[in-house]
Order: sequence, then C-alpha cells, then structure tokens
Amino acid sequence: MYAIIATGGKQYKVAEGDVIRVEKLDVEAGNTVTFDQVIAVSDGSLKVGEDVAKASVTATVMEQGRGKKVIVYKYKRKTGYHNKNGHRQAYTQVKIDKINA
Repeated sequence: MYAIIATGGKQYKVAEGDVIRVEKLDVEAGNTVTFDQVIAVSDGSLKVGEDVAKASVTATVMEQGRGKKVIVYKYKRKTGYHNKNGHRQAYTQVKIDKINA
C-alpha cells in the first residue's frame, strides 16, 4: 500500500515505514504530524479524487536539519560583476507510520 501526499509545494510517494525529507515543518523531533493533503492511495487499486477526500497519512518527526551547501555563482562578462552566495535548505525528516485510507 502506498500514498501520494503533497507538502511544501512538492509531492511524495510514501509507504508505511518510509523515511523521507520534506520542506521544514514547525514540529519538534519526536512529535507526530498528519498530512491531510493526500492525492492518491493505492491498495491494489488506485483511488483518487473523492475516494481519498478523508484519507490522511500519519508520520513521526525524526529530526530537523539543513541540507548540503549549494553554491550560487553569478557572473557577467566584461563588467567585473561577480556574486557568490551559498544556500542550505532546511528540512524535516519524517518516518511514515500509518496510511489512513
């Protein structure tokens, strides 16, 4: 059984026991979070639309963190323009506990 959930402007295919990294959520480690925006659920047959209107996915927050640094370098020739920035994206690592279809 798997589900497709939407959080942080992205969609994730998850099954029970999966560990995924999503965009940062304001939940402390060890607490549970419920994803109510379920797009599809498959338990042999695929259910979408009104069939999954009341479906939800429950997960436990494992950790909050920041990803690897990405270097953003801008350059324009002949003008002496250089701009170098770094970015580390914040994430929340969650473990999927249960899919409530």
